[in-house]
Amino acid sequence: MFTVENLKTALQLFKDKIDKNKDYLSELDTPIGDGDHGNNMSRGMEAVSESLQGKAPETIQDVFKLTAMALISKVGGASGPLYGTAMMEMAKASATTSEALPILEAGLAGIEKRGNSQPGEKTMLDLWAPAIEAVRSGNVTLEDLQSAVDKTKDIVATKGRASYVGERSVGHIDPGAMSSLYFFESLMEAGVFND
Repeated sequence: MFTVENLKTALQLFKDKIDKNKDYLSELDTPIGDGDHGNNMSRGMEAVSESLQGKAPETIQDVFKLTAMALISKVGGASGPLYGTAMMEMAKASATTSEALPILEAGLAGIEKRGNSQPGEKTMLDLWAPAIEAVRSGNVTLEDLQSAVDKTKDIVATKGRASYVGERSVGHIDPGAMSSLYFFESLMEAGVFND
């Protein structure tokens, strides 16, 4: 279940993980993208942090909305619109529930619609879909999340910049899936799934 406090904690943890791993995320992005995923996400999460400190969000919806606007305005490439759309859809869902599953499902649906993609195309969805399945079953583990990320190595990219390299995308972890692992790991650590 989301609360204002655990969501803010999760977003701070996510920022910390992105900052710590931004070079790694950009390394993952270099052979199949623009090589800037880590730096873009770091800049975006810095903006999120500033936005949440500058305002005093009173509801879960407020936190998600502020996060969405910061990401959309500050993150370049596909990541800003995709993460931003996920957060905006989660904001809408959180108007009527604080349960983690329907809120995260709304985020997933937003990414699919905005990216015109499905799981299995070497995108962040290849982490979001199995992670949400794990939430549904009531057993989210870091091992499962890592396994989902590792599986992106075997997928030929058919969406986004990675699709330009086609078959050569095999053997590389999708950077969006990796940054999404940090997001779900942060939700776990903040206690969002401890219902």
